[in-house]
Amino acid sequence: MEPIDFRKWRKSLDLSQKDAAQILGLKRRMIQYYEKGERDGEKVKIPRSVRLACYAISNGVADYHGPHRKVQMIEKDGD
Repeated sequence: MEPIDFRKWRKSLDLSQKDAAQILGLKRRMIQYYEKGERDGEKVKIPRSVRLACYAISNGVADYHGPHRKVQMIEKDGD
């Protein structure tokens, strides 16, 4: 996932940087680094765990507690 893809992911879900940080369990500053692709002039790679979390969130998964437990889905407004 490239920085532009990360930003597109966030925008496609209509998330602010603050909201994206909260749902991913990160600091807002890390979201900014991932979108910029660098931190203090050094390249920043988006970790696999974050990339997989983005995929899960895109598919409505809010949390996962193991293979034999029900997947917690994201509640949508109006449901």
